[in-house]
Amino acid sequence: MPKVSAAAASGDGFRADINGLRAWAVVAVVLYHFNVAGFAGGFAGVDIFFVISGFLMASIVVGGLDTGRFNLPGFYLARARRILPALLVLVFAVLVVGWLLLMPSDYQTLGRHARESVLFSSNLQYLSESGYFDAASHEKWLLHTWSLSVEWQFYLIYPLLLMLLARVLPQSRPLLAVHLLALSASFAWCLLLTFEQPVRAFYLLPSRAWELLLGGSVFLLGRQMRLPERWPALVEGLGIALVAASIALIDASLPWPGALALLPTVGTALVLLAGRASSPWTGSAAAQWLGTRSYSIYLWHWPLVAGLVYFDRHNEVAWIVVGLALSLVMGHVSYVLVEVPARRWLASRTNVRSAVWLVTCLVVVAVSAQLVRRSGFPARLPEVLARVEAERHNKNPRQDECLSADARCIFGGQQVRALVVGDSHADALVTAVAAALPGSGEGVYFKAESGCLFVFGAKWAGKGERDDCRRLLEEVVAGLDSLYPGTPLILINRTTAYALGELPAPGGKPPHPMVYFSQKADGNDPAFQAEFRQHYLDTVCQLARHRPLYLLRPVPEMPADVPKAVGRAMQRGLPHEVSITRDQYRQRHAFVWGLQDEAARQCGAHILDPLPYLCDEQYCYGSRDGLPLYVDDDHLSETGNRRLVPMFARVFTDQSAPAGSPAMAQKR
Repeated sequence: MPKVSAAAASGDGFRADINGLRAWAVVAVVLYHFNVAGFAGGFAGVDIFFVISGFLMASIVVGGLDTGRFNLPGFYLARARRILPALLVLVFAVLVVGWLLLMPSDYQTLGRHARESVLFSSNLQYLSESGYFDAASHEKWLLHTWSLSVEWQFYLIYPLLLMLLARVLPQSRPLLAVHLLALSASFAWCLLLTFEQPVRAFYLLPSRAWELLLGGSVFLLGRQMRLPERWPALVEGLGIALVAASIALIDASLPWPGALALLPTVGTALVLLAGRASSPWTGSAAAQWLGTRSYSIYLWHWPLVAGLVYFDRHNEVAWIVVGLALSLVMGHVSYVLVEVPARRWLASRTNVRSAVWLVTCLVVVAVSAQLVRRSGFPARLPEVLARVEAERHNKNPRQDECLSADARCIFGGQQVRALVVGDSHADALVTAVAAALPGSGEGVYFKAESGCLFVFGAKWAGKGERDDCRRLLEEVVAGLDSLYPGTPLILINRTTAYALGELPAPGGKPPHPMVYFSQKADGNDPAFQAEFRQHYLDTVCQLARHRPLYLLRPVPEMPADVPKAVGRAMQRGLPHEVSITRDQYRQRHAFVWGLQDEAARQCGAHILDPLPYLCDEQYCYGSRDGLPLYVDDDHLSETGNRRLVPMFARVFTDQSAPAGSPAMAQKR
């Protein structure tokens, strides 16, 4: 008979130390998300949960297999009874709140997130959108369900593998060795991904499985050994110290999960191995109360954080205190009125009836979420908000057809008077160029690819080789002499973002350039800026030797998604114009302005300046009179781009003017 660990458990298997560890984990996560000082590494609470889950799953599955009583459908049903009721209630409640608060596109996004949350695939959805630590993540009302998805995916696979192993490795020692081998492989993969693809390392099961397997390994190790009498307190103390250090000393700027995740996970493993039944660290009444309600507190706290962000109250101490208090209250209510009654009621039914009830409720919530995803139900909003929302979709109607390196599109008539080349900013403005054409039969030839900087030699940081962009550049260069000879070329790029990085969010990580040449560097690195300058000028001068070349000054970037910001402000009865100051614009784009001025002097390129049409003496506007001019934070809508028609008309006025005329002199 295998030895038992030093962990003292009650007759029903309850372990106070595990319950107390849950309290540590949920407190760390909640205080981190509410941005409470001293808990910069509180996100490690999720790693604590993972180790605990692995320990408990091993105890259930291995224990059941040892006695011959393990039942796979019963295991899945027990997990569903534990997890689903509170989750489904939360998701349905968030959908109701979204109906009252959110603009249709935001509501559709919430519907997609809700659907993936109840199907336990939300980690894959969030992986496709952005990183966990990105500022935009705070607007995702169900972001925290990613960890439930990882755990459920583990629950699906783990018992199947243990059942297979139990047939060939009936003893604990080889089973422990297999756990350690799989743990090592997952940890090595995690280390690799943390530096190469950190978002994948964060969200995916293969790079997180080692944490759950660590918990399972601790359970198996505890069955084979007993700590000497004086060791449990020391082992637990070391474990608590490691957990506390991870919460206090780590922050989101460090690579995660990676090697640093050993602090909270090994710390948790040591506390589990010590298994002290009564401990000042885990056994207090407060820790037990929090641990018992930790799941419901975890579920409800994040929508409250997202709510504070939505109402722009997330930096106000009084509202943070309210949010923390509501997290405890809602967690307690969910535990008392949902978790416990549902678990008891379902356990009193047959397995078949219990499964039918759970599946039925899951389908109802998932279908509701899908209906929200497909519609967004715009009819629920006042007409003025519907107009704001419509502007989000008021973009180039041929975007799907033409924004591709392989597409060849003409806007307007077949008599091509200009070529427009660039990236998604070119796509956002090409219809305005076409609208500026003087003749009805005239047209604009268009070539663009999203995220493609038109500079020779550029490599894309973090994306590998961009074959689509390379093809675009090669095709345009090859056709400089033969493609509509003498026709002016208008180059439109979001050049500042490529050179300096995305517009930094307040309190967010410093941005990095999207491209590099010889080696990756910061945007303020003099060597990188010198390389960027030389490649940019070489490209522009080559283009300008073959035909008239026009460079568009950077379009102002707004500090927020304009339709979303305007709509939210309207809903709350607040001022709803979005703008930046001219000084902010100049500071952001000074580097690119200098490059364009130099290109005008050296290469004879002509400058198109959108500021007189989008700005006054003090501000550049993302909206006017409550109507957005952008579809997001940096792409003009079809409404906004029409303000630039007079500017683009200059191109055709210049080309029709005789040499030496005032118009031709002015364009230089």
